[in-house]
Amino acid sequence: MARRVAVLMGGWSAEREVSLVSGRAASEALRSAGFEVREIDVRRDVPWLVDQLTPRPDVVFNALHGRGGEDGTIQALLDLLDLPYTHSGVTASAVAMNKPLTKRLLASVGVRSAEGIVVDLESAARAHVMDPPYVVKPAAEGSSVGIRLVREGDNQPPIDIAKWDYGDDVLVERYVPGRELTVGVMGDRALTVTEIEHTHSFFDYEAKYVAGQAHHVIPAAVPAAVFDLVMDQALLAHRTLGCGGISRSDFRWDDSQPGTEGVYFLELNTQPGFTPISLVPEQADHLGIGFPELCAWLVEDARCRH
Repeated sequence: MARRVAVLMGGWSAEREVSLVSGRAASEALRSAGFEVREIDVRRDVPWLVDQLTPRPDVVFNALHGRGGEDGTIQALLDLLDLPYTHSGVTASAVAMNKPLTKRLLASVGVRSAEGIVVDLESAARAHVMDPPYVVKPAAEGSSVGIRLVREGDNQPPIDIAKWDYGDDVLVERYVPGRELTVGVMGDRALTVTEIEHTHSFFDYEAKYVAGQAHHVIPAAVPAAVFDLVMDQALLAHRTLGCGGISRSDFRWDDSQPGTEGVYFLELNTQPGFTPISLVPEQADHLGIGFPELCAWLVEDARCRH
């Protein structure tokens, strides 16, 4: 059994502060479960990080979010060092962070997402590239960082190039009205469906991380056909991308449409927020899996997969 765990947190992405919260929560839970924990606030410095990982831990708990920590970069370094680590490997992490590639790959196995196109930043900032309403997303960010909604009647595109720091390409998707649903996957098991109620136009960064901005309904009070479909598609997405450990898939459901016609996949998170009140730990707790137990499971899963 793995006993020495290094928890990677912080990093240099737009999600640094969220990662620090996740990392500290995971560290506390692992200590309560009997693990020897070393916390590492990751810098963009490979020799320094290698030194921090000496002596070698039994397992690395990856609590990083966003660029550098969730896109295959840190995973490749840990593979090179032959260190087992939690969550997904290089390929799944890189693909999931690339929203357009994820959409194309999952469409090939029947997971539907909203109509979308990839355009260069200047085109998106110059004129409407799709009739409103539509959503503009960075092609490779998490936690709804940088997402903009263009409503009907808006005269100006939503991007100010001078304030955009999310890459040269953007994903523009048809806006889907309706309800926010999310499903966590743990190993080879979809957990349950949570509905996220909020007053925002979509589940943006503020709604996700500012207290009081969202309410979680678990299990979601939706028709059985919708519940079963998003459960099945979350597990299918996890398997298709080759994810490991846990993931979380987000969906939008336009409940004005009949049956399951209004269900659309939004994105898959290979390293979702990880505090006791985050969505996946909350789902696990609903099923009787406490937060320390969930963290310990991730550590043992990483060791076994390695």
